[in-house]
Amino acid sequence: MTPFWRDRPTLVTGATGFLGGWLVPALLERSATVVCLVRDWVGESELVRRGCLDRVSVVRGDLRDQELMERILGEYQVDTVFHVAAQAVVEIANRNPISTLDSNIRGTWTILEACRRSPTVRQIVVASSDKAYGSHTTLPYNENMALQGRFPYDVSKSCADLITQSFAATYDLPVCITRCANLFGGGDLNWNRLVPGTIRSALRGETPIIRSDGTPLRDYLYVADGVSAYLTLAEALSQRRDLAGLSFNFGHREPVTVLGLVEKILKACGRPELVPEVRGEAEHEILDQYLDSSRVREMLGWNAQFTHEEGLERAVAWYRDFLRRAENT
Repeated sequence: MTPFWRDRPTLVTGATGFLGGWLVPALLERSATVVCLVRDWVGESELVRRGCLDRVSVVRGDLRDQELMERILGEYQVDTVFHVAAQAVVEIANRNPISTLDSNIRGTWTILEACRRSPTVRQIVVASSDKAYGSHTTLPYNENMALQGRFPYDVSKSCADLITQSFAATYDLPVCITRCANLFGGGDLNWNRLVPGTIRSALRGETPIIRSDGTPLRDYLYVADGVSAYLTLAEALSQRRDLAGLSFNFGHREPVTVLGLVEKILKACGRPELVPEVRGEAEHEILDQYLDSSRVREMLGWNAQFTHEEGLERAVAWYRDFLRRAENT
């Protein structure tokens, strides 16, 4: 904890999403003055469940509304912006490419343009993704590699990432970019994702489903480490303008296969006897992908603090309580 956040007017887009639901409470714990942009009401989101709404200013609206974004920054005299709103589910992006591209790309340039026009904004952190790299034959991915997404979600992140770099280079905008590994933890209610879907199946004694063939290597990061990444980057950017325009990988440095992670989840749930159904039907997904996080480690001293096992233990406890409460209502 540092006094940096005390009374700091901070905007979080996508506040009712998975990452936003963890980021906002962390900011409140640090006494920030938080403004949350909320498009859809998600009653089961972590933000609502933790009772944070009475402690923040909530603005209902769409990220793509330029006038609204400028009004928020102006009326609340926003100093720091965390842009984490996105359509973030690969399967949904494949089914609905236009809405995904519109939300993730236009939404990014809208908030950046509003920040460019604002006299109060001092630092901005924009969420890109490891998927922005697309597929490369050299692993792990580092920040100097080309952004070459091919499938809808990946392309949306490649574009948003490049647009952010353009605003930094052209307008000297104080913005940094996060490229995080696959975040997991309690509060992710997208059940078609691997971690929450597998945990729910295991806790119910049902057969977990693996849509791929189980062999792809992935980088997984516990959500609390993701939050620390965003906070660390914003604090550093306030002191070091030379960071503006830079991207940073945030990963665990321990890639694991999809099947390997499922086995870890089943063990954490106390159901190692369950045998997953491996369907091998996933399409338009990158085969192997994991990150080199040496830049952020060397420049900012950041490291993941939670092992996969520690993160999964906490996640399982969260979902066990969530499902128990849901069954009792």
